[in-house]
Amino acid sequence: MVTVVKVSLIDPLIAVEGRTLLQAEEISIEAGQSVWLRGANGAGKTTLLKTLAGLRKPDGGERRVDGAPGPWWRLKVGAGQIIYLHQTPYLFDGTVRQNLAYSLSLLPMNRSDKEARIDEALAAAELTHLVDRPAQVLSGGERQRLALARAWVVRPAILMLDEPTANLDQHSIEVVAAMVRQLQQRGCGILVTSHQTTEVTKLCSDVWQIHNGHLFHTVSEEHARASYQ
Repeated sequence: MVTVVKVSLIDPLIAVEGRTLLQAEEISIEAGQSVWLRGANGAGKTTLLKTLAGLRKPDGGERRVDGAPGPWWRLKVGAGQIIYLHQTPYLFDGTVRQNLAYSLSLLPMNRSDKEARIDEALAAAELTHLVDRPAQVLSGGERQRLALARAWVVRPAILMLDEPTANLDQHSIEVVAAMVRQLQQRGCGILVTSHQTTEVTKLCSDVWQIHNGHLFHTVSEEHARASYQ
């Protein structure tokens, strides 16, 4: 169930090694929203995602979840509900099933419900036939699908994906896009970075562009065209 509605950076300053990447009055992403974040290499896309996700401290301003401020490194509000997925995600030692089970270990669910949720995630990621395979021997596409399945199984309120289809084969791209679409249908907010139009970015109704330290908000070409049809 989606419980967190909105994560915001208020008066944020985002910098790396003393160089300002982004400065704004407020940057927010909320459940139900779908955003494609664009920008040149080094513009600050990944840094912005990590800051919104609470994985790094903003260099100025503060992070809030549903309007509640708190320590950036341990903000209990939103814990497990706001997830960042790196382009090359880390997989735990153990099997595919164990990776998914770990994601559910802290959720208040009984064992049978957890097993059912894991089976759903395996089917969505098309990994059922690899359930007992060590995660570390999976192919690149399978690893990315497992990483997304670990987030999918938690059913987050907001999911941030950093280049989720980079270097994937077409089949894996289609599977990833289908999983993201399923999360959207449950009300999950999506913030995705990509250098090019993909099956995932086509799901986004809004586009953010980082340029010269500023964040610009637009509407995607696909949704703009649809509004006139």
